[in-house]
Amino acid sequence: MLDANLKNQLKAYLEKVTRPIELVAFLDDGDKSRELKGLLDEIASLSAQISVVEKEDASVRRPSFTIGEAGKEAGVRFAGIPMGHEFTSLVLALLQAGGHPVKLDDATIEQIQNLDGDFAFETYFSLSCQNCPEVVQSLNVMSIINPRIKHVAIDGALFQKEVEERQVMSVPMMFVNGESFGSGRMGVKEILAKLDTGASARAAKELENKPVFDTLIVGGGPAGAAAAIYSARKGIATGVVAERFGGQVLDTMAIENFVSVKETEGPKFAVALEQHVNDYEVDIMDVQRAEKLVPGRINEIHLASGAVLRAKTVILSTGARWREINVPGEREYRGRGVAYCPHCDGPLFKGKRVAVIGGGNSGVEAAIDLAGIVSAVTLIEFGNELRADAVLQKKLRSLSNVTIVTEAQTTEVTGDGKKVNGITYTDRATGASHHVELEGVFVQIGLVPNTEWLKGAVELSKHGEIVVDAKGATSVPGVFAAGDVTTVPYKQIVIAVGEGAKAALSAFDHLIRASVEDEAVVEEEAAA
Repeated sequence: MLDANLKNQLKAYLEKVTRPIELVAFLDDGDKSRELKGLLDEIASLSAQISVVEKEDASVRRPSFTIGEAGKEAGVRFAGIPMGHEFTSLVLALLQAGGHPVKLDDATIEQIQNLDGDFAFETYFSLSCQNCPEVVQSLNVMSIINPRIKHVAIDGALFQKEVEERQVMSVPMMFVNGESFGSGRMGVKEILAKLDTGASARAAKELENKPVFDTLIVGGGPAGAAAAIYSARKGIATGVVAERFGGQVLDTMAIENFVSVKETEGPKFAVALEQHVNDYEVDIMDVQRAEKLVPGRINEIHLASGAVLRAKTVILSTGARWREINVPGEREYRGRGVAYCPHCDGPLFKGKRVAVIGGGNSGVEAAIDLAGIVSAVTLIEFGNELRADAVLQKKLRSLSNVTIVTEAQTTEVTGDGKKVNGITYTDRATGASHHVELEGVFVQIGLVPNTEWLKGAVELSKHGEIVVDAKGATSVPGVFAAGDVTTVPYKQIVIAVGEGAKAALSAFDHLIRASVEDEAVVEEEAAA
């Protein structure tokens, strides 16, 4: 199952296993069970520390397996075959269960150990989902640290009946003790924030004691990371506050146009960004949402936790999020048939009918990808022609299970109260209304800037973008902005990185000039 190159890599990793671990397999007579058994045997052949045991238990999912120390109850279980994006999760679980140190700070480890309660987590994932591994890996490591935490990662495509019964229509989807816990990308700190109700108050108290930053960056995407690096290199006190480090890049499947990097995936790129920032003296404050900017000689950033951060200069790089179609039913059925990530959620709609809203590159690429999984795709475009690149349009039109509808305005996403059952659109040429019966709707109509919290504080364009000049300066002295959140055209990662560096240099220049002006004022007052 593993090719020679992958075996050699895995064997090198498994040399880091320092204590015996046992892979306990729960199998049936199906092909997937035989496939899983073959994978586990291959893994065990690469390390003398690893053994495979088969057990019978009709009460657990099959095929599945646990990873843990021999003779002890294991907290990590995979239901399915963790290949694709989840192969890394498998390798990490093997290493961590085998005694390799986890990459968490001491305070976070202590917080996990001190959680009060027993938590049985279930996470539904798809092998093509780039957001799922962070959730799977986070819950796996928590279950290794704290024996009162159990986690099973479930391949939704393999357990379709279960997925339908629990109405899982987007991944990653998490349950704890049988109850819904959350969906979407989530790391250890975000999970802890939901489990440990006192964590937010403690974090706010710690943040309140932060000194005044020379430069505070709000947002941890490519623009924010570049700004942090360029600021820190100047030797000034630099901080980054962000909801999630990596930003929109975390939801990007493939990156093939970042200069010097031939190809990579968004989550990997985001990890590299954070690692680079961590090479410098930058205070990263993640899982924190900014709610208000109060400009002044010392600017204030008010956070949702109640804490207030202060800085002489601020760089706004809060990026953008998926644009909604804003029709009845969209929000009601989000996660229940309405989705925004075809790579993540597409496998859950295997053999079903779906629609893609949007005829740009993103929409057409999504329709092409989904056509290989679902039974039928209806692509709906508002304009009178598709806007995607010609090569993508040619590929799309070659697919027999794709229907293209142009000059169509989506008016409603319909459902039965539990999940999506169709979509309604108006033919803009004739005014006639049409309804398409289907099970899923993928919205791909671009991005909207995250600036609602900045209204009235800085000048915004009619599209909600922060208005900046050639140096990244906003309408407020000492406040700069960079990346997809600004009026700078062409929302590309490489452009965001450059704009982040520019904003940092401009903020540093502002600090120098401000200090000179302050000295001049002091001299004038002394002379008077």
